Amino acid sequence: MGRVDGIELFLLGRALMKLGEEALPEPPGGSGQYAGGTRSVVIVAGDVAAHPDTTVGETAQRTGLPQSQVSGAVARLREAGSVVTAPDPADRRRTLVRQAPGASARVAAVRAAGASKVEEALARALGEEDAGSLAEVRDALEVLARHLAVRGPH
Repeated sequence: MGRVDGIELFLLGRALMKLGEEALPEPPGGSGQYAGGTRSVVIVAGDVAAHPDTTVGETAQRTGLPQSQVSGAVARLREAGSVVTAPDPADRRRTLVRQAPGASARVAAVRAAGASKVEEALARALGEEDAGSLAEVRDALEVLARHLAVRGPH
């Protein structure tokens, strides 16, 4: 393989995000499709996992999402039991966000759907002509996840 440049890496990341969205099971009461709201919730959850006791404004700065979208995502994550919020002891006007100590019911549902949903999404992306590459691509993704993914209880 040749060297991957920044543009190729960025486009690969976008393709992987789309595959990840396909592999997520439909949320309870969902509309049958994922909107940009789900993407922002996942992005915010990842940022909060990497930066405990962060604020909505700090998350907005790091992710590039509008503050209103981050606030909405935090509200959804709090409702689902994935994050907890508390006033900042240093400045009670600010609210700190951190991952909840245990996995939420939604995360449990996503994990229960597990690898089979990922395999299905990968198989669709590869198509019939490249179906033999499924194991190779899955193994490569496992290596990337081991080295680069933000992991936590959620």
